[in-house]
Order: sequence, then structure tokens, then C-alpha cells
Amino acid sequence: MIEGFTAPGFEPVAEAFERNFTDLGEVGAAFSAYHQGERVVDLWGGQADPETGRRWRADTVQLVFSGTKGLAAACALLLVERGVLDLDAPAARYWPEFAAAGKAGITVGDILSHQARLPGVRERIGLDDLLDHETMAKLLADQAPETDPRAAFIYHALTWGWLVDELVRRVDGRSVGEFFTDEFARPLELDTWIGLPDEHHDRASTMLAAPGFLLTAEPPSTDPLVVLTHNPLVVPGTPAFWNSPEFRQAGLAAVGAFTTARSMARFYASLAAGGSLDGVRVLEAATVELGRRERRRGLSALSGSQMAYGAGFELATDAQVFGPAPDAFGHVGAGGSRHGAWPGKQVAFSYAMNEARAEYPDRRSRALLNALHEAVTALG
Repeated sequence: MIEGFTAPGFEPVAEAFERNFTDLGEVGAAFSAYHQGERVVDLWGGQADPETGRRWRADTVQLVFSGTKGLAAACALLLVERGVLDLDAPAARYWPEFAAAGKAGITVGDILSHQARLPGVRERIGLDDLLDHETMAKLLADQAPETDPRAAFIYHALTWGWLVDELVRRVDGRSVGEFFTDEFARPLELDTWIGLPDEHHDRASTMLAAPGFLLTAEPPSTDPLVVLTHNPLVVPGTPAFWNSPEFRQAGLAAVGAFTTARSMARFYASLAAGGSLDGVRVLEAATVELGRRERRRGLSALSGSQMAYGAGFELATDAQVFGPAPDAFGHVGAGGSRHGAWPGKQVAFSYAMNEARAEYPDRRSRALLNALHEAVTALG
């Protein structure tokens, strides 16, 4: 079931990958890693679609949910580098309508680091509305920020994407998906899209929800913040929506990227090397450092889990969701995917899978990242 390769010294990673199938019931997955600018692990296996028996291939692309946020963050950071966005400027400087309802002081950096106090949309919306960027951006521009103290630093699962995407559109004219393709995917030759083109839909795996992953149809309590942040994308019935052509095409900047693990690892390898890989520079080293410089750290007000963010990038915490490296940064995806870099060890990695699970930290990614860390450490 397992295909691909590992460079000498990285064989334990392949063994961990295989155990994920034999011991942990993995359905379909891929794992890739770079070390010192070279690809050292590239593995895939299992089923891309268990119902049809379609196997996971070298070119299978996978929905990575919030792994998308790391890609979108790089887009915003490139615009900061070019001087058309300022992290410390009010978002309303670029998006005047955003100043409505008391949001004039919310900065670009606040939005990128989950401090915008807009963790959900108050208006009742349907799944189709989530795919309409203009509708969602207007709703957020009109909405007042939450006054509940717990909202000062809270994960913006979906709204982060509409906010960042609208800022990019206002200063550049392109959507985040278009911007990423032009400025990162093409130069680095990535099979990564925020909005999957029609001609690549047959490469996409079928996303599955393991028992216990989906939320209840209705919020589990009447707490207003719980109600507001109840994610409509992970309730009963939504897996069919994840796999629909409409969702795949939509390009949600928070949760809509499709990629191979190989390409996602290559993207982070460029960042781990200071923004340049194989002679292609996508960001200046100082811009990468700005993106991973800590802006806020604390506990989630609702789950109690540890959170730490730079300008869009998720940072290492004691939970070690990016492995044991204390300088890790990147972004996780709901259900288990992990994508990021360990700059101090010149390592980048991506784990993508098609069965979303509720366990956190995820044992599958933890086993792979621990094996990768041990292999790199052994090499000295």
C-alpha cells in the first residue's frame, strides 16, 4: 500500500507511516519532508476513495482545511513586504467599510493573529453563503466586534479567511487564491490551489469524517460565544459538501486549499530557507521572520487548548502539534493534517490525509513528526 521514497537515514519515517495504516487504521494519506533544501521523504498510500477503491496516487490532491491559512498568511506578508499593507495599520485604511460598528481600531495584525473579535457571523447563513465571498465580507464589515472578554483572542476558524481575502483584494485586486497561484505556486512549481481548478477535480481524494469528528447540528450550549463559533462546516451532512465541485472551486481562504503533501512541504521548505528555494525567492528572510514573530499566546477561551500566533502562522506550543521543535511554525488543518517548518533544523514537512479525526493531538501526525525529528537529530 505504501509508495514513495525516503533518503538514507529517514527510513524510520516510512516505518511510522506504514504503522499509521496497520496500527491506527489510516485510510489514505501522504507525508513529505525537506531537509537542508532537499526532499528527503515523499510517501503516499491507502485509498483516495474507499467507496470506489480508488488508490492514493503520487498526484492525489487533498483538502487541508485550515492548512490553507499558512498559505494565505504568506500572501498577506508579501503585500506587507511590498509596502501596500501594514500590520499595525487599521484594516479600515484599506477597507473603509470595515470601520463600521466600532471596528475602526482593529488592525491588519489583529486580523492575522485572531484578535479581531469577529470569530463568527451573527446572521443566519446557509452553506451556499459560505462560498460567496462578497456576501460574507459585507456581513463582517457590518458586524460589531464581540465585547465578551473571551473574544479578545479566539480562533477565527472561517471568518479569518474572508477578512484576509478582502484585505488582499482591496490592495491588490486579486483574490487570495489568484495571488497565491501567481506569486507562490507557479514560481515554486507547486500542485497547490486555493480554489481547485475544474481540470484537477478528478485528482482530489474523497474527504471522510471519522466517528466523533463532526459537531452536533446545534450548538451544545446557549453561551452566546459558543453559539457564534459553532462551525457550520463540520456538522452532520457536511462531508458531502466538502467533496462537492462547488466547495472545491470556491477558494475559501481559511479552509479551501487542495494540495499534495509534496507541494506543501516544498512551500514551507522555501520559508525555512528564508524565503528562497532552488534559486526562486518568494519572500525576503525578514518577511518570514515577521510572519513567525509571536503576536499573541494564551489558552483558547472555549476549549482551553494552547494557542500561539504570529502574523497568520501558528506557532509551537507545549502541545507539540508541529513536533518537538520549539521554533516550529506553520498551520494545522482540522481533522489531523499538519504543515510547517523547523527553521533551526532546516526542515519542512506536510502530512495530509482524507479521514478527519477528532483526537488532538493526532497520533498519526505525532508519530511521523517524532520519527522525522529523531532522524534529523541523528544526522547531526
